[in-house]
Amino acid sequence: MPLPATAARAGLAAAAMACGAMLLAACGSSGGSAAAAPTVTKTVTATAQASTQVPPATGSSMPPHGTGPAACTTSGLSVKLGAASGAAGSTFLPIVFTNTTGSSCSLLGYPGVSFVTGQGGSQIGSAAARVATQPANNIVLAAGGVANASLRVVDAQNFPSSGCQLTTASTLKIFPPNQTAPLYLSFTSKTCASTSSAYQILYIQTVGPGDGAS
Repeated sequence: MPLPATAARAGLAAAAMACGAMLLAACGSSGGSAAAAPTVTKTVTATAQASTQVPPATGSSMPPHGTGPAACTTSGLSVKLGAASGAAGSTFLPIVFTNTTGSSCSLLGYPGVSFVTGQGGSQIGSAAARVATQPANNIVLAAGGVANASLRVVDAQNFPSSGCQLTTASTLKIFPPNQTAPLYLSFTSKTCASTSSAYQILYIQTVGPGDGAS
């Protein structure tokens, strides 16, 4: 028997509501898959955090600063000249430093050297120019140990006497590396009183081990 019209309309309405519910469920399911997108952001953030850990790891692999005996002081050193040798208008002399203390100390770099008129006297000409023919190494001197720096003295009589202002010096003033108090040595030599670089007489190398004897 055919259903009354009212019953048929009710059935169609129920079916429409069921279909709407199914569509809402499908849309909700689709919205749930879109919500998973933030996981990509988490992955990027994790990668960035991992990269920030690289500098500390690199820094921790750097070697520590070297350690060793303290610098030799002027008061703990004596100085003398070693055996001279000559070549091409110059004389080469090792300046020999001896550690006179009971403890090890170290020398690093260049001594300061100049001619002076006497102990405590005025400087004559230019101080020794530095010669970079050997690297500056930290030289450790045990108690009684020695180190040396090679001093080159150019024959001042090779220069025109008027420009050079030729004179005679009797004393070397020597500052051990990194010290502000000097030592003095008697050493008589012709030199130039001019401070022009054209009349440079003294040249000094960095401190090396031993007494410089060949």
